[in-house]
Amino acid sequence: MKDFKLDEFNKSLKGKKVGVLGLGVSNLPLIDYLYEYGANICLFDEKEYEKLDNNVQEKINKYGLKTVLGSNYMEGLKGFDIIFRSPSILPTRCELLKERERGCLVTTEIEMLMKLIPSKIIGITGSDGKTTTTTLISECLKQNGYNVYLGGNIGTPLFTKASEMTSDDIVVLELSSFQLMGMTVSPNISVVTNITPNHLNIHKDMEEYILSKRRIIDNQNENDVCVLNYNDEIVKEFSNHAKGEVRYFSKFDNISNGFCMKEDAIYEVRDGEYSKIIDYKDILLRGRHNYENICTCLTAIKDLIDIDKAVEVFKTFKGVEHRLEYVCEINGVKWYNDSVSSSPTRTIAGLNSYDESIVLIAGGYDKHIDYDVIGEPIVNKVSTLILMGDTKEKIYDATVKAENKLNKKIDKYIVSSLEEAVDTAYSHAKKGEVVLFSPASASFDMFKNFADRGEKFKNIVNSKNNS
Repeated sequence: MKDFKLDEFNKSLKGKKVGVLGLGVSNLPLIDYLYEYGANICLFDEKEYEKLDNNVQEKINKYGLKTVLGSNYMEGLKGFDIIFRSPSILPTRCELLKERERGCLVTTEIEMLMKLIPSKIIGITGSDGKTTTTTLISECLKQNGYNVYLGGNIGTPLFTKASEMTSDDIVVLELSSFQLMGMTVSPNISVVTNITPNHLNIHKDMEEYILSKRRIIDNQNENDVCVLNYNDEIVKEFSNHAKGEVRYFSKFDNISNGFCMKEDAIYEVRDGEYSKIIDYKDILLRGRHNYENICTCLTAIKDLIDIDKAVEVFKTFKGVEHRLEYVCEINGVKWYNDSVSSSPTRTIAGLNSYDESIVLIAGGYDKHIDYDVIGEPIVNKVSTLILMGDTKEKIYDATVKAENKLNKKIDKYIVSSLEEAVDTAYSHAKKGEVVLFSPASASFDMFKNFADRGEKFKNIVNSKNNS
């Protein structure tokens, strides 16, 4: 059955003055959509025309679109009916606030999708683990026979598929703090994995970052579900703002209801009674952080699935690309790509996933977060540390502090490129060790994004394996 809200929105676009702010991946299909329904489109981006991707240039020329480009692009943002902003352009920008005050609808493609579709929506946010948790939820639902749309911060933009979605479908969305900021709608099931300092180079402070994450539950109603990390005090406090059912997951056995971890397995707890779900040894994914992701997944969708079918997923799920991804073995050394790890807490989780001695390659773009926390895990788990990028000095200093405290020294090298980092690791790794590429930092100092960084790492390593 057609969703009349979507039909009405589509009809209303004809002749509307619509600004598309930021010409990244999420907004490109949107341009075709808006043109099809007769919107009067103007595109905005800080890049000059010559630096735009070829496919963006093609759309501009094909449709004859108006553009405002270059460093002063925000100055032309006046008099619009609707503005679709890229998630990286925060709604707190003064130009957007002025347009909103004037009566303009300032939104994102993902917010409009959530407002207009009839499907149940499950949204996942957090500083760590959200992509794996989102993917696990999607795979478990598929295993149980649901038609699932996966999107948000991963997958493909879903707005152009809104007309296909029915009330029987389930939409599973990974939601970043940037996507959640200013959002006026929340998922039916909202999941918060954890919150640690992140993106403080963009958010004005930690409070803004936390409040942006909380937006995932702020617009829920009494029929909705809020899934929270019992071990994270910031996340746990969100329960005071929940309007619907609150569920908890835990990496310990300290909850009376929900899914938790014990010494050997994942358990479901009902009124203090424990039922084993799956032994760790039967889970293909490595690392306690991934066992926690499974607890999160089960807590979110326990009412929607046959748990025995979900267990089959956990036994076979190999993980998401660039997340502790096995690359190859060279001369008895196993190489892993964990390029997605853009914060200290993620890299610490990666280090704790291995019993073997580790050669760690880390460092990258500085998001203005504290690196002291990573020092001791590095000294305790790593034999050789190889550092590059903007954060190399921060990680080096944190490691030296931990060496002095623990009275233990490890080998440390600073390099100028990923190629040099791999060469250094190749020279120093011993048979039986693991080489882990887990930057604990964002990618933007040297690469387009974490996926670009991970692909380049794999290519360099595989070239050594094939030589």
